[in-house]
Amino acid sequence: MPTDHTRAIAGLRKSCPAMKALIQRVGPCTLESDPKRSPFQSLVSAVAHQQLHGKAAATILGRYRQLFGGRMPGPKALAGVTDEQLRGAGFSRAKTAAIRDLADKTLAGVVPGPRAIATMPDAEIIERLVQVRGVGKWTVEMLLIFTLGRPDVWPVDDFGVRAGWRILYDLEGMPTPKQLQEAGEKFRPHRSVAAWYLWRATDLNRSPEVQNS
Repeated sequence: MPTDHTRAIAGLRKSCPAMKALIQRVGPCTLESDPKRSPFQSLVSAVAHQQLHGKAAATILGRYRQLFGGRMPGPKALAGVTDEQLRGAGFSRAKTAAIRDLADKTLAGVVPGPRAIATMPDAEIIERLVQVRGVGKWTVEMLLIFTLGRPDVWPVDDFGVRAGWRILYDLEGMPTPKQLQEAGEKFRPHRSVAAWYLWRATDLNRSPEVQNS
């Protein structure tokens, strides 16, 4: 069943006229999370997508899954493949090292499992996961939104969110993360949905048609 964003949309419509107009233009929010993936699996996917287009990352992840019989493996399974095999799937040396560190820290308990992470506050999750090599705050925020379905995540370092804000308020330049952090307070406690609408604003600026994802 699709996630019901009715309350979030109602709250955002009241936040300011510009956001109300954007919501009217885009339509209902179709933001969905995928809680079936473990934190380890989600972060492997996020590492694969770093600095790559979606199709290229999807190809790499497809080859990665083939190393494990077509499935996304857990951290223990990484011991059964070599760095050369991971590189052959398309991961760079840096990303291969990041995935190894991610597996080690998952097995050590630094990266929590699905049950443990479900009860942890956002700030604690970020603090824990940024200890992993190659995983920054933005990567964890994407996990919070798209895997855990947390409702009030505000990724101020995200280019699409910053670009959407500039478009929404017809600014000459991009807002800084600090400026966006302060200005976005009015969207609490629905900032994940606000970010989704700002991504759509960026899409609308590229194309005359609304692109939903």
